[in-house]
Amino acid sequence: MVFPLIAELFRTKSVDQLKETAEKRGLKKALGPLDITLMGIGAIIGAGIFVLTGVAAANYAGPGIVLSFIISAFACVLVALIYSELASMVPVAGSTYTYTYAALGEVVAWVVGWDLILEYFFAVCMVSSGWSGYMVGIFRSAGIALPQYLAASPDAGGLINVPAMFIPLLIGFLLIRGTKESATVNRIIVFVKLAVIFIFIVLAVPKVDPANWTPFLPYGFQGVMAGAAIIFTAFLGFDAMSTTAEESGNPGRDLPIGIIGSLLICTALYVAVSGLLTGLVPYTELNNPEPVAYALSAVGYRLGSAIVAVGAIAGITTVLLVMMYGQTRIVFAMSRDGFLPDWVGRLHPKYGTPYMVTAVSAGAAAIVAGLVPIRILAELVNIGTLFAFILSAIGVFILRYKLPDLPRPFKAPAIHIVAPLAVIMCAVLMLMLPLATWVRFLLWFSFGLIIYFGYGYRHSRLSKEKAVELVSKK
Repeated sequence: MVFPLIAELFRTKSVDQLKETAEKRGLKKALGPLDITLMGIGAIIGAGIFVLTGVAAANYAGPGIVLSFIISAFACVLVALIYSELASMVPVAGSTYTYTYAALGEVVAWVVGWDLILEYFFAVCMVSSGWSGYMVGIFRSAGIALPQYLAASPDAGGLINVPAMFIPLLIGFLLIRGTKESATVNRIIVFVKLAVIFIFIVLAVPKVDPANWTPFLPYGFQGVMAGAAIIFTAFLGFDAMSTTAEESGNPGRDLPIGIIGSLLICTALYVAVSGLLTGLVPYTELNNPEPVAYALSAVGYRLGSAIVAVGAIAGITTVLLVMMYGQTRIVFAMSRDGFLPDWVGRLHPKYGTPYMVTAVSAGAAAIVAGLVPIRILAELVNIGTLFAFILSAIGVFILRYKLPDLPRPFKAPAIHIVAPLAVIMCAVLMLMLPLATWVRFLLWFSFGLIIYFGYGYRHSRLSKEKAVELVSKK
């Protein structure tokens, strides 16, 4: 009795079944390679460059934050190769959740899906908090001082962070209106924030004081690694790109271009900005919610600071757009597979978007962003991301042996080196996170397993399909 139960927990869904499900109840194909690349840049460049850079430099790595970004980027390049292969091979909504269902089985797929919900949901909450910090700063510059109790979380002396609650609700509204419309908004804002980053670079170069780079590693190399673990979420965008597979016109070509291209562009910008930022002012002064604008203001560029603050608002908004997009597509895929009630993944009759989950996600994110400190949110996002990356690397390795003849429009090179190295790099970064983060992570998963065994296991569509097959054979 025990062995059949275990076998059911690890039942897998074939790639053909995944594609068939998407064809029966799928999303509109509305995205091209430029849309996907810009969505990647929109997701990657945001809170990481405008908020977390300063926090990580001040508390963990100092000027060595440059090395932290390079280390995180190296791990991400390995994972990006893996995601590109998986996304081109299984062009269905759901990201790692979908790939794991095909490679490792149902219960592991549920764990990954639940993990991705944590990753994207808390990313939305974290970035909303960063968005609020810059928005409050802009109001302050205009002579409008928002009451502290309405503009900060309880840990920062406030009662509730109202600006952080407003923005996820706005993003949810945009996503319900349609994917193509959201991509158009994203494209415009991405060009705005790239222009702002180049303005920052041009203004910062003449004002750099090399003395601020000494000592370069004030917290030692361990601080660099801890900084890499904290700012890892800055690269989260390329992961979200894999959730666009079902809405891509040509996923075998478009996804590898979007995933790898956006990652390389953003890595170069991160390294440049973090180096200049710590060269403008002492790293100890960067522990605030608007470090880039603060640094320019500190060296006399008040107008430049205001421009960067506006660009940061634009940049962080696109991150929110893509993060909430990714989360809703994963929940949609899980609902379609029967793990969650049908109403959760219901599509809008006019816009063809999963409006129910989008509305619920936006409302829940607004509440959490208004009350929970940004530091806790960032740590939860990172541990969820790293865990998903580890399972993706294991999954692509297994699929190479399990389904060797399956068409792979993009094939990750040297998979016997890339996959194990990706697992090792991500595991090391996970171990650098605080014990309290691990405790919250395990509590989240315990709650998820209760939902799976209480609802998902019994309502799984794969389970029902196999039961029908058994009846028909009899």
